[in-house]
Amino acid sequence: MRRRPKILAALAALALPIAAIGVSSSGPPAEAAAPAPGLAAAFHAAAQQYGVPESVLLAVSYAETRWDDHQGQSSTSGGYGPMHLTAGDPSAVVERSAGQKLAKGDSLRTLYEASDLTGLDPVALRNDAAANVAGGAAVLASYQKSLGLPVGATTSPAEWYGAVASYSGSSNRVGASAFADDVYAILARGASRTTNVGQQVSMPAVAVAPERNQVSRLKLAAGAKDSAGVECPAGLACESLPAPYEKTGETAGDYGNHDLANRPKTGKIDYIVIHDTEGGWQGTLNLVQDPTYVSWQYTMRSSDGHTWQHVKAKDVAWHAGNWYVNMHSIGIEHEGFAAQGATWYTEALYRNSARLVKYLAQKNHIPLDRAHIIGHDQVPGTIPSTVAGMHWDPGPYWDWEHYFDLLGAPIYGHKIFPVKAGSIVTVKPGFASNVQVVTDCTGAGTTCAPQGTNFVYLRQAPDDAAPLVKDLGLRPGSSASTTQVSDIGARAAAGSQYVVAQRSGDWVAVWYLGALAWFKSPASAPDAFAKPGLVVKPKAGKTSVPVYGRAYPEQAAYPTGIPYQTVTPLQYSILAGQAYPVGDATIETDYYRATTFDGQPPTDHVQVLGNDRYYQIWFGHRMAYVRAADVDLRPAV
Repeated sequence: MRRRPKILAALAALALPIAAIGVSSSGPPAEAAAPAPGLAAAFHAAAQQYGVPESVLLAVSYAETRWDDHQGQSSTSGGYGPMHLTAGDPSAVVERSAGQKLAKGDSLRTLYEASDLTGLDPVALRNDAAANVAGGAAVLASYQKSLGLPVGATTSPAEWYGAVASYSGSSNRVGASAFADDVYAILARGASRTTNVGQQVSMPAVAVAPERNQVSRLKLAAGAKDSAGVECPAGLACESLPAPYEKTGETAGDYGNHDLANRPKTGKIDYIVIHDTEGGWQGTLNLVQDPTYVSWQYTMRSSDGHTWQHVKAKDVAWHAGNWYVNMHSIGIEHEGFAAQGATWYTEALYRNSARLVKYLAQKNHIPLDRAHIIGHDQVPGTIPSTVAGMHWDPGPYWDWEHYFDLLGAPIYGHKIFPVKAGSIVTVKPGFASNVQVVTDCTGAGTTCAPQGTNFVYLRQAPDDAAPLVKDLGLRPGSSASTTQVSDIGARAAAGSQYVVAQRSGDWVAVWYLGALAWFKSPASAPDAFAKPGLVVKPKAGKTSVPVYGRAYPEQAAYPTGIPYQTVTPLQYSILAGQAYPVGDATIETDYYRATTFDGQPPTDHVQVLGNDRYYQIWFGHRMAYVRAADVDLRPAV
């Protein structure tokens, strides 16, 4: 009979609140009081049982999963539970029981390694959060011992850098060090949150100077194999996999899969577009190397955030479905499926994506806000006929609030400003506790598994039973929007901004796609917060103002040899009395002419600049553009 590990017996006896842990840069943690029952107790017991500083165990788990437990469901890399114990192929978790030796190639399957170290069955390690934490502690301790370093709950966290780097599972020093640096940054900040299953866990800040030189003992490759020339931050495992710029036919216009340019001289970079791949990373890498397909600047792997660069930032990739946005953006594809959400959007993916975006934003002077770090679902159609076919990734399960916390630019409003008619509000509904009804994730007529979402629904009246608002571009005619996972027509996503039209009790009405849209935001638990900013309103005497999906120049700006690109209004309009927030009042009115392979100025590979100014505005779920000549720009109330 398998022994009952002491860790499980110890958990049953714990019943007092978790203690603060005080650690100096040179000494061990102060004595801790007994923790509360539940997950917090599991961390305390596991730390004591296996000789890992509790703060290190908590920080490693936070860096892996933010202490979330997906109740037996694995991540894309076969990782389970708060400690993200990995099993390789998720279907293989029950193929091996405790006591069986690791097979060749199993070295990164920490679930089985934990099973050997603790005596717990792999199924228990997968399904039981307390067992999972115990397994993670045992694995960390084993890594520490293998490095010849001291083990013990009272050892200094500074001495665990090498073991933490090993826990990343990275095959190179850059990736391992980046993970360890994240863990120690979390230690320095501290953390507290309610997990996705309602467990409250806290970790006080701990100031240590980690012994980073320990990573040299791991005998890892220095970095990615093809990292020369990549435009990536130093702490990101990133390699080059160029997209082809090739002729594909007999004429000058038959080529792919991107355009050469010299940005910002041929158009400044205003946006970073967040995509998901809707496929696995290897298939995605195969596609971007196909000259007959489209392109994007970067691909990021779900399991560890490993990154490939395909197109230089100065060049124009074909990724957004809107040439004006392509001209002014960088596209990042994240491995995953929008309808599956958290299964693919791992903590490693979020952290490394934020690391890359911060680097790109600083390098290209892009503001870190939701008007410039955008989802593919925010890119507008170019003309009325293209609106319905625009993409909706990364979908309702991308945690924008956490992402912007990682960017160091939290989504927020100001409680000191009243939410009243005329004020701008920023939507911030929370994520883990914001479980909205979403349908059709696994087929027509199905209800998606309950999980955190990034939006609030907008209704036609201040009533939970009222129909959702309409989007004439997505559903021509009179049909209301739906709860289908791909239907963004009635969603106000985290970080988006709107102008308040009126209030009614707990309900707020905002201007949305030319009409009123209502959502519930009680004062006791608001989903939207007021903030200052600029708005646009139709000029006096105008009953309606057109909106556009691109900001192309006026006809007179085009030189001989470059055809005029017609600027067609979308099927929406801003009516007199309405107002919309401004996302950017300084965008370029331009068109980058690139239609032939290796084309040359003055008629190809050239930027046409106009004098007719536009403003980027928040309009519905997507952004849009309005002519400055049609509107007045003024501060919000």
